[in-house]
Amino acid sequence: EPSPAATSSGFRPNLPGGKVNAACRETFATAPRTQKIGETALPWRMSQIDLVLEGEYNNRARVPDHPAIFARWRETSTAFRARADVEIDLRYGIGVRHRLDLFHAKNPRGTVVFIHGGYWRSLDKSDFSFIAAPFVADGLSVAAFNYRLCPEGRIADAIDDCRAALVWLFANGHKHGVPVNRVALTGHSAGGHLVSMLFATDWPQREVDPSRIVGGVALSGVFDLAPLLNCSMNADLQLDAATARAASTIHHRSTLTAPLHLAVGACESRAFIEQTRKLQRAWPATCPVAEEIADCNHFTIVDEFVRPESNAFKFISRLFR
Repeated sequence: EPSPAATSSGFRPNLPGGKVNAACRETFATAPRTQKIGETALPWRMSQIDLVLEGEYNNRARVPDHPAIFARWRETSTAFRARADVEIDLRYGIGVRHRLDLFHAKNPRGTVVFIHGGYWRSLDKSDFSFIAAPFVADGLSVAAFNYRLCPEGRIADAIDDCRAALVWLFANGHKHGVPVNRVALTGHSAGGHLVSMLFATDWPQREVDPSRIVGGVALSGVFDLAPLLNCSMNADLQLDAATARAASTIHHRSTLTAPLHLAVGACESRAFIEQTRKLQRAWPATCPVAEEIADCNHFTIVDEFVRPESNAFKFISRLFR
C-alpha cells in the first residue's frame, strides 16, 4: 500500500511501501549535477529532488524492461522504413534536428502527424517509424517530426520547432503528395505535451487556417510542468518556475474547435494519470475523452495506440471518414 503521507504537490507514491525503488534511486543518484533545480547557472543540489515526485515521474525507472521495448520499436521501425514509401529527413528549418519524415499512403484521405516523446531530451522520430504502418494501411499519410532536444535546446524551442514543422507541412505537403486540408496531430509523452501546445497556438498569426487541424491524440502527456522542477530530469530541461508555467498547457486555452482525445496507461503513476485529468478539467470542451487504458504502462500505451482496434486509433481514423 502507498504511504499515507502526501507530498506538497498532492501526490502519493505509487510504489510498494511508498518508497522509491532501487532502480529509481540509482537513476537520480547518478544524474549530472549541472544545475540547481528551478535556477540557472548554479550547481545542482541533490537536496532539491523530491524523492516522491522522482518516483512518480521517472518512467524508465518505473518500467525496468524499457530497453527491450525501445529495441523492439527500433527494429520494427527499421523494417517498416525498408518497405515503406517514405521520404526521410526533409528539412523544415536550418538546425540539425529540423527534420521530418513523410510516409505515403496510396490515395491518401488525410495526414496524421506524430511527435515522439523522450522527456524533450532524448529519442528520435526514426525510433517511432512503426507508428506510421497501420495509418498508412488505413489510407492516411504520416508526418513524423524531430525537434531540438534539451539541454542544447529548451522546451520552448521544441514547441517552436513543432509549430514550424507544421507550418512547413501545410505549405509544402502537397508538393510531396501529402494531403494537408485535413491533418490530425498525435504524440506520446513529451510529444503529447507538444501536441497540446499546438492546440494552444495562434495559427492565423502564422497564416495557417486552423480548420485544417481536425483533431488529435495526446498519449501520457505532461501538461503541468511544475512538478518537474524537483525531479532529476530538470538538470537537462533547465526549467524555472516561470518557464515551467509558460510551457504548461493547463495555463493556456485551446485555440482550436477540433477535439483532442487524451489517453494514459492505467499502470502509470498516479502523477501521470492526474496530468491527463488536469488537462481534461482545464479543457473540457476540447478534451471530452480522457481514457485510462488497462494493462498499459508509459511505454506499452504506444503499442496499444497503433492497434487498429484501439479507441485512440479509431478516433483518428473516424476524423477522416
